[in-house]
Amino acid sequence: MKKVKFRHSATQVLVLSISIFLSFTPLVLGQDTIPAGDEPQEEVAAAAGAEVSGDAAAGKNLFNSLCAACHKLDGNSIGPPLRGVTAKRDVEWLQKWIKNSQALINSGDAQAVAIYNEYNQVAMPPFPQLSDIDIENILAYTSAPKAEPAAAQAGGDAAAGGQGTGGVSSDIILGILAFVLLMLLIILFLVNKTLRRFATASGVELPVREKRAKPIWKSFLENQFLVLVSAIILLLVAGYGMYGYFMQVGIDQGYKPVQPIHFSHKIHAGDNQIDCKFCHSSARVSKTSGIPSLNVCMNCHKSIGEVAEATATDEYSKEFYDKEIQKLYTAVGWNPEEQAYSGETEPVKWVRIHNLPDFAYFNHSQHVEVGGIACQTCHGPVEEMEIMYQNAPLTMGWCVNCHRETNIMAEGNEYYEKIHEELSQKYGVEELTVAQMGGLECAKCHY
Repeated sequence: MKKVKFRHSATQVLVLSISIFLSFTPLVLGQDTIPAGDEPQEEVAAAAGAEVSGDAAAGKNLFNSLCAACHKLDGNSIGPPLRGVTAKRDVEWLQKWIKNSQALINSGDAQAVAIYNEYNQVAMPPFPQLSDIDIENILAYTSAPKAEPAAAQAGGDAAAGGQGTGGVSSDIILGILAFVLLMLLIILFLVNKTLRRFATASGVELPVREKRAKPIWKSFLENQFLVLVSAIILLLVAGYGMYGYFMQVGIDQGYKPVQPIHFSHKIHAGDNQIDCKFCHSSARVSKTSGIPSLNVCMNCHKSIGEVAEATATDEYSKEFYDKEIQKLYTAVGWNPEEQAYSGETEPVKWVRIHNLPDFAYFNHSQHVEVGGIACQTCHGPVEEMEIMYQNAPLTMGWCVNCHRETNIMAEGNEYYEKIHEELSQKYGVEELTVAQMGGLECAKCHY
Protein backbone atom coordinates (compact mmCIF):
# COMPACT_ATOMS: atom_id res chain seq x y z
CA MET A 1 0.00 0.00 0.00
CA LYS A 2 1.28 3.41 -0.93
CA LYS A 3 1.70 5.76 1.99
CA VAL A 4 -0.10 9.05 1.45
CA LYS A 5 1.25 12.31 2.90
CA PHE A 6 -1.49 14.64 4.23
CA ARG A 7 -0.57 18.29 3.83
CA HIS A 8 -3.80 19.59 5.37
CA SER A 9 -5.04 17.31 8.13
CA ALA A 10 -8.77 17.67 8.85
CA THR A 11 -8.09 17.13 12.54
CA GLN A 12 -5.63 20.01 12.61
CA VAL A 13 -8.09 22.33 10.88
CA LEU A 14 -10.85 21.35 13.31
CA VAL A 15 -8.65 21.98 16.33
CA LEU A 16 -7.55 25.31 14.88
CA SER A 17 -11.14 26.49 14.27
CA ILE A 18 -12.22 25.46 17.79
CA SER A 19 -9.29 27.36 19.27
CA ILE A 20 -10.18 30.51 17.35
CA PHE A 21 -13.84 30.21 18.39
CA LEU A 22 -12.91 29.79 22.07
CA SER A 23 -10.56 32.74 21.89
CA PHE A 24 -13.37 34.99 20.65
CA THR A 25 -15.93 33.80 23.22
CA PRO A 26 -14.37 35.33 26.39
CA LEU A 27 -13.91 38.64 24.60
CA VAL A 28 -17.58 38.74 23.59
CA LEU A 29 -19.02 37.55 26.87
CA GLY A 30 -16.72 39.80 28.85
CA GLN A 31 -18.09 43.03 27.44
CA ASP A 32 -18.91 45.65 30.03
CA THR A 33 -22.53 46.08 30.96
CA ILE A 34 -24.20 48.84 32.85
CA PRO A 35 -24.39 48.03 36.55
CA ALA A 36 -27.88 47.87 37.92
CA GLY A 37 -27.20 50.66 40.34
CA ASP A 38 -26.12 53.19 37.72
CA GLU A 39 -29.53 54.09 36.39
CA PRO A 40 -30.36 57.77 36.87
CA GLN A 41 -32.63 58.30 39.83
CA GLU A 42 -34.78 61.29 40.62
CA GLU A 43 -33.19 63.41 43.33
CA VAL A 44 -35.18 65.54 45.70
CA ALA A 45 -32.39 67.44 47.38
CA ALA A 46 -32.97 71.16 47.75
CA ALA A 47 -31.23 73.59 45.42
CA ALA A 48 -28.24 75.50 46.68
CA GLY A 49 -29.07 78.67 48.51
CA ALA A 50 -32.11 77.53 50.52
CA GLU A 51 -33.20 74.44 52.40
CA VAL A 52 -36.90 73.56 52.25
CA SER A 53 -38.36 70.86 54.42
CA GLY A 54 -41.30 69.20 52.75
CA ASP A 55 -42.58 66.17 50.87
CA ALA A 56 -41.56 66.60 47.24
CA ALA A 57 -43.88 63.78 46.08
CA ALA A 58 -46.92 65.44 47.65
CA GLY A 59 -45.73 68.78 46.30
CA LYS A 60 -45.58 67.35 42.78
CA ASN A 61 -49.27 66.38 42.93
CA LEU A 62 -50.23 69.85 44.18
CA PHE A 63 -48.07 71.52 41.53
CA ASN A 64 -49.63 69.51 38.69
CA SER A 65 -53.18 70.21 39.85
CA LEU A 66 -52.84 73.91 40.84
CA CYS A 67 -49.73 75.42 39.28
CA ALA A 68 -48.95 73.60 36.01
CA ALA A 69 -51.60 75.53 34.05
CA CYS A 70 -49.56 78.74 34.34
CA HIS A 71 -46.06 77.68 35.41
CA LYS A 72 -43.33 75.31 34.28
CA LEU A 73 -40.38 74.17 36.29
CA ASP A 74 -38.06 75.24 33.44
CA GLY A 75 -38.94 77.90 30.88
CA ASN A 76 -41.43 80.73 30.78
CA SER A 77 -45.15 80.21 30.47
CA ILE A 78 -47.94 82.53 31.60
CA GLY A 79 -45.89 82.87 34.76
CA PRO A 80 -42.14 82.59 35.48
CA PRO A 81 -40.26 79.25 35.81
CA LEU A 82 -40.35 77.90 39.35
CA ARG A 83 -37.37 75.58 39.61
CA GLY A 84 -35.05 76.88 42.30
CA VAL A 85 -37.43 79.71 43.24
CA THR A 86 -36.47 79.31 46.92
CA ALA A 87 -32.94 80.39 46.03
CA LYS A 88 -34.35 83.68 44.63
CA ARG A 89 -37.13 84.49 47.07
CA ASP A 90 -37.58 84.12 50.81
CA VAL A 91 -39.83 81.22 51.86
CA GLU A 92 -42.01 83.41 54.09
CA TRP A 93 -42.49 85.89 51.23
CA LEU A 94 -43.40 83.02 48.86
CA GLN A 95 -46.06 81.79 51.27
CA LYS A 96 -47.67 85.24 51.36
CA TRP A 97 -47.45 85.54 47.56
CA ILE A 98 -49.02 82.12 46.91
CA LYS A 99 -51.87 82.62 49.38
CA ASN A 100 -52.84 86.09 48.12
CA SER A 101 -50.61 87.80 45.56
CA GLN A 102 -52.96 90.75 45.03
CA ALA A 103 -52.89 91.65 48.71
CA LEU A 104 -49.10 91.65 48.60
CA ILE A 105 -49.11 93.86 45.49
CA ASN A 106 -51.61 96.29 47.01
CA SER A 107 -49.42 96.58 50.10
CA GLY A 108 -46.69 98.08 47.90
CA ASP A 109 -44.19 95.24 48.22
CA ALA A 110 -41.39 96.02 45.73
CA GLN A 111 -40.80 92.42 44.65
CA ALA A 112 -44.51 91.73 44.16
CA VAL A 113 -45.04 94.89 42.11
CA ALA A 114 -41.97 94.13 39.95
CA ILE A 115 -43.19 90.61 39.12
CA TYR A 116 -46.72 91.88 38.45
CA ASN A 117 -45.43 94.48 35.95
CA GLU A 118 -42.91 92.10 34.35
CA TYR A 119 -45.63 89.61 33.39
CA ASN A 120 -48.03 92.15 31.85
CA GLN A 121 -49.98 92.63 35.05
CA VAL A 122 -51.58 89.20 34.80
CA ALA A 123 -53.12 88.51 38.19
CA MET A 124 -52.17 85.27 39.90
CA PRO A 125 -55.21 83.58 41.49
CA PRO A 126 -55.08 83.34 45.31
CA PHE A 127 -54.81 79.98 47.05
CA PRO A 128 -56.02 80.60 50.62
CA GLN A 129 -56.92 76.91 50.94
CA LEU A 130 -53.24 75.93 50.93
CA SER A 131 -51.65 75.46 54.34
CA ASP A 132 -48.04 76.32 55.15
CA ILE A 133 -47.20 72.61 54.91
CA ASP A 134 -48.79 72.37 51.45
CA ILE A 135 -46.75 75.34 50.23
CA GLU A 136 -43.56 73.85 51.71
CA ASN A 137 -44.27 70.61 49.83
CA ILE A 138 -44.67 72.53 46.57
CA LEU A 139 -41.46 74.47 47.19
CA ALA A 140 -39.64 71.21 47.99
CA TYR A 141 -40.73 69.86 44.61
CA THR A 142 -39.60 73.02 42.78
CA SER A 143 -36.23 72.81 44.57
CA ALA A 144 -35.38 69.42 43.07
CA PRO A 145 -32.47 69.76 40.61
CA LYS A 146 -33.12 69.04 36.95
CA ALA A 147 -32.20 65.53 35.86
CA GLU A 148 -29.11 65.33 33.66
CA PRO A 149 -30.08 64.03 30.19
CA ALA A 150 -26.50 62.91 29.42
CA ALA A 151 -26.60 60.16 32.04
CA ALA A 152 -29.97 58.96 30.85
CA GLN A 153 -28.81 58.98 27.24
CA ALA A 154 -25.70 56.98 28.08
CA GLY A 155 -27.79 54.44 29.94
CA GLY A 156 -30.23 54.21 27.02
CA ASP A 157 -27.44 53.66 24.49
CA ALA A 158 -25.90 50.95 26.62
CA ALA A 159 -29.24 49.26 27.10
CA ALA A 160 -29.92 49.39 23.37
CA GLY A 161 -26.49 47.91 22.62
CA GLY A 162 -27.02 44.92 24.88
CA GLN A 163 -30.73 44.45 24.49
CA GLY A 164 -31.81 40.91 25.28
CA THR A 165 -28.26 39.45 25.11
CA GLY A 166 -26.78 40.47 28.48
CA GLY A 167 -24.53 43.11 26.92
CA VAL A 168 -23.47 41.00 23.89
CA SER A 169 -24.15 42.53 20.50
CA SER A 170 -26.30 40.40 18.20
CA ASP A 171 -24.03 41.35 15.27
CA ILE A 172 -21.03 39.80 17.04
CA ILE A 173 -22.96 36.58 17.76
CA LEU A 174 -24.10 36.34 14.13
CA GLY A 175 -20.52 36.94 13.01
CA ILE A 176 -19.23 34.11 15.21
CA LEU A 177 -21.93 31.73 13.94
CA ALA A 178 -21.10 32.63 10.34
CA PHE A 179 -17.40 32.00 11.04
CA VAL A 180 -18.13 28.58 12.58
CA LEU A 181 -20.33 27.63 9.59
CA LEU A 182 -17.57 28.64 7.20
CA MET A 183 -15.06 26.51 9.13
CA LEU A 184 -17.40 23.52 8.97
CA LEU A 185 -17.74 23.88 5.20
CA ILE A 186 -13.96 24.05 4.81
CA ILE A 187 -13.54 20.97 7.02
CA LEU A 188 -16.08 18.99 5.00
CA PHE A 189 -14.31 19.96 1.78
CA LEU A 190 -10.91 18.90 3.14
CA VAL A 191 -12.27 15.62 4.53
CA ASN A 192 -13.85 14.78 1.17
CA LYS A 193 -10.63 15.61 -0.63
CA THR A 194 -8.55 13.52 1.79
CA LEU A 195 -10.86 10.52 1.48
CA ARG A 196 -10.65 10.66 -2.30
CA ARG A 197 -6.83 10.73 -2.13
CA PHE A 198 -6.86 7.81 0.31
CA ALA A 199 -9.19 5.80 -1.96
CA THR A 200 -7.04 6.50 -5.01
CA ALA A 201 -3.87 5.47 -3.15
CA SER A 202 -5.59 2.26 -1.94
CA GLY A 203 -6.65 1.33 -5.45
CA VAL A 204 -10.36 1.83 -4.83
CA GLU A 205 -12.28 2.82 -7.92
CA LEU A 206 -14.51 5.83 -7.38
CA PRO A 207 -17.94 5.78 -9.01
CA VAL A 208 -18.16 7.84 -12.16
CA ARG A 209 -21.40 9.49 -13.22
CA GLU A 210 -22.63 8.26 -16.57
CA LYS A 211 -23.55 10.95 -19.02
CA ARG A 212 -27.11 10.94 -20.27
CA ALA A 213 -27.61 9.84 -23.83
CA LYS A 214 -29.97 12.76 -24.37
CA PRO A 215 -30.35 15.99 -22.32
CA ILE A 216 -33.53 16.14 -20.24
CA TRP A 217 -34.70 19.35 -21.87
CA LYS A 218 -34.63 17.69 -25.30
CA SER A 219 -36.70 14.83 -23.95
CA PHE A 220 -39.16 17.31 -22.52
CA LEU A 221 -39.53 19.18 -25.82
CA GLU A 222 -40.18 15.93 -27.70
CA ASN A 223 -43.12 15.10 -25.37
CA GLN A 224 -45.99 17.17 -26.80
CA PHE A 225 -48.38 16.38 -23.93
CA LEU A 226 -45.97 17.76 -21.30
CA VAL A 227 -45.31 20.85 -23.42
CA LEU A 228 -49.07 21.52 -23.80
CA VAL A 229 -49.79 21.08 -20.07
CA SER A 230 -46.82 23.26 -19.10
CA ALA A 231 -47.91 26.01 -21.50
CA ILE A 232 -51.46 25.98 -20.06
CA ILE A 233 -50.13 26.16 -16.49
CA LEU A 234 -47.79 29.03 -17.38
CA LEU A 235 -50.63 30.98 -19.03
CA LEU A 236 -52.89 30.49 -16.00
CA VAL A 237 -50.16 31.54 -13.56
CA ALA A 238 -49.27 34.58 -15.68
CA GLY A 239 -52.94 35.61 -15.96
CA TYR A 240 -53.47 35.26 -12.21
CA GLY A 241 -50.32 37.27 -11.53
CA MET A 242 -51.36 40.06 -13.90
CA TYR A 243 -54.85 40.17 -12.37
CA GLY A 244 -53.42 40.41 -8.85
CA TYR A 245 -50.96 43.11 -9.93
CA PHE A 246 -53.55 45.33 -11.61
CA MET A 247 -56.01 44.88 -8.73
CA GLN A 248 -53.40 46.44 -6.41
CA VAL A 249 -53.05 49.61 -8.49
CA GLY A 250 -54.18 52.58 -6.42
CA ILE A 251 -54.33 50.58 -3.15
CA ASP A 252 -52.02 52.16 -0.60
CA GLN A 253 -52.73 50.02 2.46
CA GLY A 254 -49.86 50.40 4.91
CA TYR A 255 -48.76 53.74 3.42
CA LYS A 256 -46.78 55.55 6.13
CA PRO A 257 -45.21 58.80 4.90
CA VAL A 258 -42.79 60.92 6.91
CA GLN A 259 -44.50 64.15 7.95
CA PRO A 260 -42.73 67.55 8.22
CA ILE A 261 -43.57 67.59 11.95
CA HIS A 262 -43.61 64.30 13.82
CA PHE A 263 -47.07 63.92 15.34
CA SER A 264 -47.58 60.94 17.64
CA HIS A 265 -51.19 59.74 17.71
CA LYS A 266 -50.06 57.28 20.39
CA ILE A 267 -49.21 60.14 22.77
CA HIS A 268 -52.19 62.36 21.96
CA ALA A 269 -55.05 59.90 21.32
CA GLY A 270 -53.59 57.04 23.39
CA ASP A 271 -51.68 58.27 26.44
CA ASN A 272 -53.55 61.59 26.81
CA GLN A 273 -56.89 60.19 25.54
CA ILE A 274 -57.70 63.24 23.40
CA ASP A 275 -60.86 62.65 21.39
CA CYS A 276 -60.25 62.38 17.65
CA LYS A 277 -62.99 64.95 16.95
CA PHE A 278 -61.30 67.54 19.15
CA CYS A 279 -58.66 68.02 16.44
CA HIS A 280 -60.66 66.74 13.45
CA SER A 281 -63.77 68.71 14.40
CA SER A 282 -65.10 69.02 10.84
CA ALA A 283 -65.69 65.24 10.75
CA ARG A 284 -68.93 65.91 12.65
CA VAL A 285 -70.47 68.28 10.09
CA SER A 286 -68.48 67.99 6.88
CA LYS A 287 -67.64 65.61 4.08
CA THR A 288 -63.95 65.64 5.06
CA SER A 289 -62.32 65.27 8.47
CA GLY A 290 -60.08 68.25 7.73
CA ILE A 291 -56.49 69.04 8.64
CA PRO A 292 -56.38 70.57 12.14
CA SER A 293 -55.22 74.17 12.27
CA LEU A 294 -51.97 74.78 14.11
CA ASN A 295 -53.96 77.06 16.41
CA VAL A 296 -55.61 73.88 17.72
CA CYS A 297 -52.15 72.55 18.56
CA MET A 298 -51.23 75.79 20.30
CA ASN A 299 -54.25 75.55 22.59
CA CYS A 300 -52.17 73.06 24.57
CA HIS A 301 -48.61 73.67 23.41
CA LYS A 302 -48.53 77.26 24.58
CA SER A 303 -47.91 75.72 27.98
CA ILE A 304 -46.34 72.43 26.87
CA GLY A 305 -42.92 73.20 25.46
CA GLU A 306 -41.38 69.83 26.25
CA VAL A 307 -42.53 66.29 26.94
CA ALA A 308 -42.16 64.38 30.18
CA GLU A 309 -39.22 62.03 30.69
CA ALA A 310 -41.59 59.06 30.85
CA THR A 311 -42.81 59.80 27.30
CA ALA A 312 -39.45 58.96 25.73
CA THR A 313 -38.91 55.50 24.23
CA ASP A 314 -35.91 53.58 22.91
CA GLU A 315 -36.73 54.76 19.39
CA TYR A 316 -37.78 58.34 20.14
CA SER A 317 -35.94 60.27 22.86
CA LYS A 318 -37.18 63.23 24.85
CA GLU A 319 -34.83 65.49 22.89
CA PHE A 320 -36.44 64.29 19.63
CA TYR A 321 -39.97 65.14 20.80
CA ASP A 322 -38.85 68.52 22.16
CA LYS A 323 -37.32 69.43 18.78
CA GLU A 324 -40.60 68.59 17.03
CA ILE A 325 -42.45 70.95 19.38
CA GLN A 326 -39.92 73.64 18.46
CA LYS A 327 -40.81 73.04 14.79
CA LEU A 328 -44.42 73.81 15.70
CA TYR A 329 -43.34 77.03 17.42
CA THR A 330 -41.35 78.04 14.33
CA ALA A 331 -44.33 77.36 12.04
CA VAL A 332 -46.76 79.52 14.07
CA GLY A 333 -44.16 82.15 15.01
CA TRP A 334 -44.39 81.56 18.76
CA ASN A 335 -41.65 82.81 21.09
CA PRO A 336 -41.78 80.64 24.23
CA GLU A 337 -39.45 82.95 26.16
CA GLU A 338 -41.52 86.07 25.59
CA GLN A 339 -44.82 84.16 25.46
CA ALA A 340 -45.88 86.09 22.36
CA TYR A 341 -46.37 85.59 18.61
CA SER A 342 -43.77 87.15 16.33
CA GLY A 343 -46.05 87.26 13.27
CA GLU A 344 -43.52 85.33 11.16
CA THR A 345 -45.20 82.07 10.14
CA GLU A 346 -44.19 79.16 7.93
CA PRO A 347 -46.55 76.75 6.12
CA VAL A 348 -46.49 73.10 7.16
CA LYS A 349 -46.71 70.85 4.11
CA TRP A 350 -48.52 67.83 5.55
CA VAL A 351 -48.49 64.67 3.43
CA ARG A 352 -51.96 63.24 2.76
CA ILE A 353 -52.36 59.59 3.77
CA HIS A 354 -55.98 58.58 3.01
CA ASN A 355 -57.06 59.54 -0.50
CA LEU A 356 -60.14 58.23 -2.31
CA PRO A 357 -60.58 58.51 -6.11
CA ASP A 358 -62.45 61.56 -7.36
CA PHE A 359 -65.31 59.39 -8.65
CA ALA A 360 -66.04 57.98 -5.17
CA TYR A 361 -68.10 60.05 -2.72
CA PHE A 362 -67.60 59.65 1.03
CA ASN A 363 -69.11 61.81 3.77
CA HIS A 364 -67.51 61.77 7.22
CA SER A 365 -70.46 63.39 9.00
CA GLN A 366 -72.87 60.79 7.59
CA HIS A 367 -70.76 57.96 9.04
CA VAL A 368 -69.34 59.57 12.21
CA GLU A 369 -72.31 61.62 13.44
CA VAL A 370 -75.37 59.91 11.94
CA GLY A 371 -74.06 56.36 11.73
CA GLY A 372 -72.10 56.52 14.98
CA ILE A 373 -69.15 54.72 13.39
CA ALA A 374 -65.96 54.82 15.50
CA CYS A 375 -62.89 56.30 13.83
CA GLN A 376 -60.97 53.07 14.50
CA THR A 377 -63.38 51.14 12.26
CA CYS A 378 -61.79 52.62 9.15
CA HIS A 379 -58.51 54.07 10.42
CA GLY A 380 -57.45 51.20 12.67
CA PRO A 381 -55.99 51.46 16.20
CA VAL A 382 -55.01 55.13 15.87
CA GLU A 383 -54.38 55.39 19.62
CA GLU A 384 -51.49 52.91 19.20
CA MET A 385 -49.86 54.50 16.13
CA GLU A 386 -46.67 56.42 16.69
CA ILE A 387 -46.68 57.29 12.98
CA MET A 388 -50.04 57.43 11.23
CA TYR A 389 -50.53 54.99 8.35
CA GLN A 390 -53.36 53.75 6.13
CA ASN A 391 -54.83 50.76 7.94
CA ALA A 392 -57.63 49.71 5.56
CA PRO A 393 -57.42 49.07 1.78
CA LEU A 394 -60.28 51.57 1.10
CA THR A 395 -61.39 49.51 -1.90
CA MET A 396 -64.94 49.26 -3.23
CA GLY A 397 -65.23 45.66 -2.03
CA TRP A 398 -64.15 46.67 1.47
CA CYS A 399 -66.83 49.39 1.62
CA VAL A 400 -69.53 47.09 0.22
CA ASN A 401 -68.77 44.39 2.80
CA CYS A 402 -69.07 46.97 5.58
CA HIS A 403 -72.48 48.06 4.26
CA ARG A 404 -73.62 44.44 4.19
CA GLU A 405 -72.52 43.75 7.77
CA THR A 406 -73.34 47.00 9.59
CA ASN A 407 -76.79 47.55 11.10
CA ILE A 408 -78.30 51.04 11.02
CA MET A 409 -79.05 53.01 14.19
CA ALA A 410 -82.78 53.71 14.10
CA GLU A 411 -83.30 54.59 17.76
CA GLY A 412 -84.50 58.14 18.32
CA ASN A 413 -84.99 58.88 14.61
CA GLU A 414 -88.64 58.95 13.50
CA TYR A 415 -87.70 58.90 9.80
CA TYR A 416 -85.56 55.81 10.20
CA GLU A 417 -88.12 54.20 12.53
CA LYS A 418 -90.84 54.39 9.87
CA ILE A 419 -88.61 53.03 7.10
CA HIS A 420 -87.17 50.45 9.48
CA GLU A 421 -90.65 49.13 10.26
CA GLU A 422 -91.62 48.85 6.60
CA LEU A 423 -88.37 47.28 5.40
CA SER A 424 -88.21 44.92 8.37
CA GLN A 425 -91.50 43.42 7.25
CA LYS A 426 -90.25 43.27 3.66
CA TYR A 427 -87.01 41.43 4.47
CA GLY A 428 -88.35 39.56 7.51
CA VAL A 429 -85.59 40.76 9.86
CA GLU A 430 -85.48 42.67 13.14
CA GLU A 431 -82.49 44.86 12.29
CA LEU A 432 -81.68 46.33 8.90
CA THR A 433 -78.22 46.58 7.42
CA VAL A 434 -77.00 49.56 5.43
CA ALA A 435 -77.23 47.43 2.29
CA GLN A 436 -80.92 46.71 2.91
CA MET A 437 -81.48 50.46 3.33
CA GLY A 438 -80.11 51.08 -0.18
CA GLY A 439 -76.43 51.27 0.70
CA LEU A 440 -75.45 49.22 -2.35
CA GLU A 441 -77.04 51.48 -4.93
CA CYS A 442 -74.44 52.79 -7.35
CA ALA A 443 -75.62 56.40 -7.09
CA LYS A 444 -74.95 56.44 -3.35
CA CYS A 445 -71.22 56.67 -3.96
CA HIS A 446 -70.91 57.36 -7.70
CA TYR A 447 -72.82 60.18 -9.37
